[in-house]
Amino acid sequence: MAASAALLAYEHRLYEQLEKSELFGTYCNAFRKATGLPLRLVAVDEQWCLPEHLENQSPFCEALNLCKTACEGCISANRRLVEEAVEVKGPANCTCFAGLSATAVPVKLGSSIFAFLKTGQVFQRPPTPEDFERVATTLKRQGVKPADLRKLKEAYLQTTTIDPERYQSMVTLLASFAEQLSTYADRLSIIDEGREPEAIAKARQFIHAHLDEALPLPLVARQAGLSESHFCRVFKDVTGLTLTDYVTRCRIGWAKRELLRPAARISEIAFKVGFQSLSQFNRSFARIVGCSPSVFRAGADASIAS
Repeated sequence: MAASAALLAYEHRLYEQLEKSELFGTYCNAFRKATGLPLRLVAVDEQWCLPEHLENQSPFCEALNLCKTACEGCISANRRLVEEAVEVKGPANCTCFAGLSATAVPVKLGSSIFAFLKTGQVFQRPPTPEDFERVATTLKRQGVKPADLRKLKEAYLQTTTIDPERYQSMVTLLASFAEQLSTYADRLSIIDEGREPEAIAKARQFIHAHLDEALPLPLVARQAGLSESHFCRVFKDVTGLTLTDYVTRCRIGWAKRELLRPAARISEIAFKVGFQSLSQFNRSFARIVGCSPSVFRAGADASIAS
């Protein structure tokens, strides 16, 4: 349990380092100023929440998406967006119930998705009063009051419109930046604020880059430049885990993200993330997560729907 908590704390620390990095801050400001679009970096397991008054954020979206009262349509659109980005392992676009475009671009750590760059909240054709009347029908069913609808209509009609070709060019820029962030995340993961020996840094970089492949001790120790016995001692001291447990937990973390895709079969996920058999995957998942993959998936679905 202590080792698992240490690993989770490490992953959270890594995400925070990336979000607070000068690289992300500089690009984020430049992207917002050049495109007029909002930009966020979100963790892969973040619950749906839209901060208030974020630069370039749509007032219409902000009014609908307070953390505890996010409308059902926005939650559904966000879920579809993340699922598609995970499935294609690249930029994904979707249109919400109100007709606004949104985009998610994966940021990877090794071979698995670590976070997403999210932008959008714009129209790709000018909205009309007739468009809002159709949206208002949905909002009324969700209990939005007439006085709020009047405010929402004004915000809706003032929402930014961007030509589809120009918007796609912005997404292309974002995809290029996501690759840079992925490289930087890998560097952060092996440096870990200077506390990690270079040999173990090399080993973990190799593990994350080949997580879906066999990772026997002799191979990983050789990448670290250490004897097997020395490597085992140092790796356990640094990570709090044996090599086998570390690799297994990394694979289970990847599997949890893959389970967000309802269309993906559990057996396919097991082999995709590097397990040699479905039974081995099920046992490992239950040991680390505390439930079966199918129960975890059902719980995630219920959480998103509630």
